[in-house]
Amino acid sequence: MLPAMHDLAVLFEHPSWQEPLFAALEARGVDFVAIDLKKAAYGSDDAPPAKVVFNQASPSAYVRGHERAVPHALAFMRHLAHLGCDVINGAEGFALELSKAAQVALCRELEIDHPRSVVFNDVEAAIARTDSWPRLLKPDLGGSGARIEVIDGPDALRAALADEGVWAPDNLFLLQEYLEHDPAQGIVRLEILGGELLYPMRVVTHGRFNLCPSPVCNPEDGSDGVCAVPDVEEKPVEFYPLHDAPEEAIEAARRILRAAKIDVGGVEYLETPDGRRVFYDVNANSNLRPSVAAAFDVKPFERVVDFLVGRIERA
Repeated sequence: MLPAMHDLAVLFEHPSWQEPLFAALEARGVDFVAIDLKKAAYGSDDAPPAKVVFNQASPSAYVRGHERAVPHALAFMRHLAHLGCDVINGAEGFALELSKAAQVALCRELEIDHPRSVVFNDVEAAIARTDSWPRLLKPDLGGSGARIEVIDGPDALRAALADEGVWAPDNLFLLQEYLEHDPAQGIVRLEILGGELLYPMRVVTHGRFNLCPSPVCNPEDGSDGVCAVPDVEEKPVEFYPLHDAPEEAIEAARRILRAAKIDVGGVEYLETPDGRRVFYDVNANSNLRPSVAAAFDVKPFERVVDFLVGRIERA
């Protein structure tokens, strides 16, 4: 007997991030199934599990010991796309989220300011292409601020990447220009839903790189989150509503996500003292911050459910 097709399937890996979404779906009475990517399988002749599939996989799965979740998510979504299934934040958008190099290339194509970068798989080759220091060292496959650090010169880079284990799982890094910005102003994250701004927020980092807005990662009370990547600073990350986000920045974020084929996502940028607005991160798995959304009278997960129900009705 064939399994029943649901209205919605949610692909997930993190044990806590999707709980508010699941609760909002249940409250609305949406017929959905949650598919855990950590231990999963599908058959090549299987029918789609649902009319609409919502991808909530995360690039940072490997920092939680779930390295196999990402390749399975990509394979499964490509399979579903070939079947004509409506996949939200599908394989193409997810692949862009998985690669900082691809994000830089997209911003360049769109003529949107981005961090000038050297992409490399060999330390000495990277040093030969780098003409100024300090630089920000980032893995191509990021997530939760893992493996990011400020590098002040060639010897520091050699030391940072001397251990072969740090190259896993993607074996590719970027050296990006180190962008000065006002630490009190922090960075800006724009949450976009269906091509429209859901809400903007300012994030004061205090030198941290794990800027995940989910309260389970950066709790409201400043305590340690359940998925925090260790950082050198002691102060917690702070999240504030931004009531005067520039329309030009919002439109740039829309263009990035539209070109990336990401329907639900967050885009981050910072502003430098010399007037640059630099877009440096694209997130397809958008972990929403209810306390910030409330400042705009927005119930974020209910809005996501509205969007999903609309797609189900059109499927």
